Amino acid sequence: MIRVSFIIATFNRAGGIVATLTSLLEQSLGREMFEVVVADNNSTDDTAARVRDFAAGNPSMQIVYTFEPRQGLSYARNAAIAHSRGELLVVVDDDELIDPALAQVYLDFFDARPEAAAAGGVVVPRYGVERPRWFSPWIEELISGSFYLGDKVRRFGRGRYPRGGNFCIRRSMIDRYGLFNTDLGRQGGKALSGEEKDLLGRLTEGGERLYYLPGAIIEHLIPDAKVTDEYFRRVSRMLGVSERIRTLSLSRWRYLGRLALEVVKWGGAAVYALGYLLRATPVRGLYLLRMRWQVTCGLLQKP
Repeated sequence: MIRVSFIIATFNRAGGIVATLTSLLEQSLGREMFEVVVADNNSTDDTAARVRDFAAGNPSMQIVYTFEPRQGLSYARNAAIAHSRGELLVVVDDDELIDPALAQVYLDFFDARPEAAAAGGVVVPRYGVERPRWFSPWIEELISGSFYLGDKVRRFGRGRYPRGGNFCIRRSMIDRYGLFNTDLGRQGGKALSGEEKDLLGRLTEGGERLYYLPGAIIEHLIPDAKVTDEYFRRVSRMLGVSERIRTLSLSRWRYLGRLALEVVKWGGAAVYALGYLLRATPVRGLYLLRMRWQVTCGLLQKP
């Protein structure tokens, strides 16, 4: 009986998706209890052949492949969900290595906590190059998705959500609150985001409970191209654009509220920048202010 469905969207990352699938071979949960649904988002490389070859070589692991021609991470994730059967949907990415206990940790938690609507765990970045000196916790989270809230289970407060590359949601919540917003999420080379925040925000607005699970762990493989100034500027700007799209889709008042919050964030960034200056690491403060500037510009521009 399939109880857990891994939802993986992939785009032109044939080698990466094979590494992710290989890591799933080590899941401690019995293979009869989980499946892996791969949504190929219009890839032009040999992703389709790689996934099918992997499935043929590992017949004991239940792998479903589907092709989604509409470009966009949200389209692909929605397609994978449509082809899945599990009552629990574990959303991971195609550039991750999955801890062997992940499916079991999520299944045990949701079985024990029927009030839980969704949960997310730890994201550990793995770099191919030296971690840059200009990385502060906020910059690293922006670029790598790193996420750790300690070693205790806790409920997410309002405005805090699991990271998109490692969260689990009950299918019943998708039935109740809808799928991913296809106006958000990466679209080919366009680094939009916010699709998970939008979906999980709907749950929060509905009074549902979201939890942090320290035992649910993935490693996020960070390519050298992401540890660059150019990528930093682009992803910071697109974060602002995504927030504009997300909040305007709710209401103009939500957008104005987000602009007001940006003013508060500028104050916080200035305080932290001063702190880094006093600790003789001014470059970290400089990048915090640069990030804030790019996000603000994105908030004020149309995509």
